[in-house]
Amino acid sequence: MATPDQKSPNVLLQNLCCRILGRSEGTRPGRAPNQLCNSFHVECAPYCLTNLVAGTLEVTEAALVRDILYVFQGIDGKNIKMSSTENCYKVEAKANLNKSLRDTAVRLAELGWLHNKIRKYADQRSLDRSFGLVGQSFCAALHQELKEYYRLLSVLHSQLQLEDDQGVNLGLESSLTLRRLLVWTYDPKIRLKTLAALVDHCQGRKGGELASAVHAYTKTGDPYMKSLVQHILSLVSHPVLSFLYRWIYDGELEDTYHEFFVASDPTVKTDRLWHDKYTLRKSMIPSFITMDQSRKVLLIGKSINFLHQVCHDQTPTTKMIAVTKSAESPRDAADLFTDLENAFQGKIDAAYFETSKYLLDVLNKKYSLLEHMQAMRRYLLLGQGDFIRHLMDLLKPELVRPATTLYQHNLTGILETAVRATNAQFDSPEILKRLDVRLLEVSPGDTGWDVFSLDYHVDGPIATVFTRECMSHYLRVFNFLWRAKRMEYILTDIRKGHMCNAKLLRNMPEFSGVLHQCHILASEMVHFIHQMQYYITFEVLECSWDELWNRVQQAQDLDHIIAAHEAFLNTITSRCLLDSNSRVLLNQLRAVFDQIIELQNAQDVMYRAALEELQRRLQFEEKKKQREIEGQWGVTAAEEEEENKRIREFQDSIPKMCSQLRILTHFYQGVVQQFLVLLTTSSDESLQFLSFRLDFNEHYKAREPRLRVSLGSRGRRSSHT
Repeated sequence: MATPDQKSPNVLLQNLCCRILGRSEGTRPGRAPNQLCNSFHVECAPYCLTNLVAGTLEVTEAALVRDILYVFQGIDGKNIKMSSTENCYKVEAKANLNKSLRDTAVRLAELGWLHNKIRKYADQRSLDRSFGLVGQSFCAALHQELKEYYRLLSVLHSQLQLEDDQGVNLGLESSLTLRRLLVWTYDPKIRLKTLAALVDHCQGRKGGELASAVHAYTKTGDPYMKSLVQHILSLVSHPVLSFLYRWIYDGELEDTYHEFFVASDPTVKTDRLWHDKYTLRKSMIPSFITMDQSRKVLLIGKSINFLHQVCHDQTPTTKMIAVTKSAESPRDAADLFTDLENAFQGKIDAAYFETSKYLLDVLNKKYSLLEHMQAMRRYLLLGQGDFIRHLMDLLKPELVRPATTLYQHNLTGILETAVRATNAQFDSPEILKRLDVRLLEVSPGDTGWDVFSLDYHVDGPIATVFTRECMSHYLRVFNFLWRAKRMEYILTDIRKGHMCNAKLLRNMPEFSGVLHQCHILASEMVHFIHQMQYYITFEVLECSWDELWNRVQQAQDLDHIIAAHEAFLNTITSRCLLDSNSRVLLNQLRAVFDQIIELQNAQDVMYRAALEELQRRLQFEEKKKQREIEGQWGVTAAEEEEENKRIREFQDSIPKMCSQLRILTHFYQGVVQQFLVLLTTSSDESLQFLSFRLDFNEHYKAREPRLRVSLGSRGRRSSHT
């Protein structure tokens, strides 16, 4: 009979069967333990634990075999026990064994240590609900492998029981020996070693990260080990693929334990759904899914939710995507892994292209995305030339007033008048109703020109492309273009005033020098502004717009359109000197604009004084003629003296006017020269070539030594430093 601290082979066999069947260890219902023990007869002689040899206790191989079978299940034997300090099974030191049997027993006992490691991990993590579906699948795969291992142990215990019943002696071909156990457990040991290595590698991981850890072990040259890991991977990845297919076909994300690589933020509002609500958890992307595939997966589900929640399009997914059979079972997942590059990639690509195409069609046809983009170009980037010119003409009386005296409703009325009087009236009412006037924050001394701006209201799905950040970029660019356009408008008025007044003031030859200086300075400014307008209009806006339009036409998803639009805004912002790296250039350009306004103010004062003088002279001559007709003297001596005195005072003021113009010219040319120096040292080639056009005849180069260094030598110098 078995010793008290050992279970009988039948009880051990029964416990193994219970583990295989998932029952608790113990007797079968309706059968008492004594019945089980009495149902067979144990021959004790060949399996006696010890033999008395020369007065010492010697452990037989049969006793070791029995102990080893217990150790295989993680149960301490009579002579082989777990050492808590060394964390391994050791043969008792008092046991009298030869070195060969002791070493063989230790080698076999490793199987029990591996079993304990795997069983402990699987049992503990199975009870942890936060481990998630992927983790539970991993634990189920480990239990399944242990179940196969228990089947082998059941066979070995059956063999041991048979030998007990028939009294087979050790040494016969059919008996269990340590060597035979080594052979029988060779493959199971490899499997358990692999599982134990997986358990170590998966510690602290969950979800897609755990699937990646398992997938890493498929990259081995051992076909036996590779087959085992692939089987486990098919079980582990099944929840991941279930998440994935539900996301790309239904747009649903039920990830309670945060295992999927797509994360959702429920606090994000609908207007920021596309940008902020859904993101990638890069740590949870399984290694068998590429970054490009994961990005497409994110976009597919995001597009479905965007259509439902933002576009209010409740079209069933089945009408957008030709839904194919998903991974409904681990076997389907295993089949999918055999063709990741074709079958899986094909499903992702099909869903991505069809969903993205449907979303872009809705945005373009239902919400007129491209029409709104063109409206931004026409109105906020001053592309509608006749409208902008007429608007400036109508706004001039209002904008010359102090900014604090402006009323938005008055400006809005003027805007509507400009729309009705130009080709803008033929735009869609949906676009025109979004066009509005905006007044910027007023600073002391500002006029209407400094605070006026056009605005374009965006909402709904198109606000995903035209975000608040984008609209602030448009506002900055509009203010820059509006100011540059105003300079052109001012110079046009200066030239018109010069041409008209030159004819009126022909009878004042002393004023011709002032007219000439005004004309020369205005011509310099006209050349500068025309070249700047050419650069802004053609090299910046038109080229960037053409590139944007081509990219939008070729876009495959909404992210491509958003990226192209942001790149367009960044380009025109930097090329218009509105980025942080161009502040010095922008300040210098504004200084040039200030000099143009100074010229306008100075010329207005000079022309006003000259015209007033001309009017007085004409009135004096008219008065003299009238008196002569009446038969009186034309003028008295006092009146003539007063008239001559006034003429001398005016003539004395002309040198001051000329001096003022020379000072203005000097300041203007100095500012332009400094601007040209900054252009030639810029890293942007388009700005460098702009400096050549502004100084095509080397007028400024002759005055500024820093401009005499060629562009090539500047380039070599900057690259050398």
